[in-house]
Parts: sequence; structure tokens; C-alpha cells
Amino acid sequence: MAASLFPDLIVNGEVIPQAELDAETQNHVAPKGKPLIARQKAANALAVRTLLLQEVRRRGLQAIPREVAPGRFETEEEALIRDLLDQAIPATVLTDAQVQAEWARDPSRFRSPPLWEVSHILCACDPRDDAARTAAQAHAKALNEEALRDPRGFAALARRTSDCGSKSNGGALGQLGPGDTVPEFETALRELSEAEITQGPVLSRYGWHIIRMDAVAPGQILPFESVKDQIAAALERAAWDQTARVFVAGLVESAEISGAKL
Repeated sequence: MAASLFPDLIVNGEVIPQAELDAETQNHVAPKGKPLIARQKAANALAVRTLLLQEVRRRGLQAIPREVAPGRFETEEEALIRDLLDQAIPATVLTDAQVQAEWARDPSRFRSPPLWEVSHILCACDPRDDAARTAAQAHAKALNEEALRDPRGFAALARRTSDCGSKSNGGALGQLGPGDTVPEFETALRELSEAEITQGPVLSRYGWHIIRMDAVAPGQILPFESVKDQIAAALERAAWDQTARVFVAGLVESAEISGAKL
């Protein structure tokens, strides 16, 4: 039965051990209740890796593992595959005109970070405690509704009710930029317009927040000279990825593979 569920992965006559498939499967996610999808992803990944290593052997390549982080080196297989791809995929050389054309296509994509001036009311709780989270949510909903009914009274409401030290400033947190606060709070900020209050409380690791956007300074469009290196790197990476896909597709097309769907 196991053999029918998990057929052997064979790449050009080379059989991949089931133990390798088991180990690789743990690196892939699948919808709940559908573990075979993770297994198929693992088989596909191992098939591609095997094809690359077979090509390494065909070319007789040898590579020296590089240090990729302090004290951490590539595995021998990683070094061999890197060397193969370095040889098989030529570097893309872009002209300044090509890079500038990409910037000019939509300069608004390249902006300095926004700044948000924010106030909030916190109903503190441990989100992992179901009872505490539910109780704090009910309190936060009531406060949120009150804030929406009387936006001008937000600061006074924060002084009376917030569990955050900012209550002494009427809930004002001052100016925030990307990365200055927890991700769930920042996500809410990105959806608010100036003078807008959240329609419902927002949960973070600290509890429930009622948030008011006091002011927004959108990022300014950056001049070409300040972003040209960033754009060039992105274009070169995209070109490399496309060429790598074509190279791997060529290996797949000329290979005999069973147990994977490539």
C-alpha cells in the first residue's frame, strides 16, 4: 500500500531513497488534511536537485564551499549547484537606459518610507488566554464604538481608559514609520486615512487597540539616481531567475523522470 501511495522517485535511472523524500517533505507546506501535496512538492524539489547534480557530474565540476554567514559554509552539493548555475547562466549586463526606463515606467513605486502620526487606546490582555482575550475584546468594542460616535473626544477617552503609558498624552504615540511597531499594528496603520479611526479593535500581542490616524506623510518619490542600483539589482535577479527556469526546463525535457510531476 505504501508503494502505491508513495511511488519511487527515479531520475534518469537514479532512485532517490524514500528517507530523503521523508526528510524533504518536512520542508514543504500543504493545505490541512492534504499531506500528499507536501510529498509531491518534495518529490519535485528532489527531482530538480538530482537533475542538477547529474549535470554537475556530466560536466566534471568541482567546487569549494563558500562561507555564507560567519562560521557557516555551503554544503558540497550547494557549492556544486552554485558553480553549475554560475557557468550555465551568464550574468545579465544592463545599460543605464534600460534601468532608467524601468524607473520611468512608474516612478511612484520608488518612495521613501511613509510617516504616521498615531494615537491609540489599548485594552491589554494576553492573546493566548482565551477568556482574557474575549473579555478585553468586548471592552475594546465598546470603546471603539464610543470613539467613533465622538471622534473629538478620543484623547479624553484614552486618558480615562487606555492601558498604555501613552494615556497621559491622550493616547498619542507620536510619529511612527515602517518597522517601528508590531506587524499587526502596522498593517492596520497602512489601511487608515488621515483622521480615521479603526472600525473595530485590532488585536496584537499586547491586546486590543483602537487606533486613530492623526496625520499621514506619504513617502516621497525618490529620484532615479538614488534608486538606480536597487532597480538594476532587481532586474538582474529577475533575468537570472528566468534564465535559470529555462535551463532547468531543458534538463527536465531531456530527462526520464517517474514519481514527480514537473
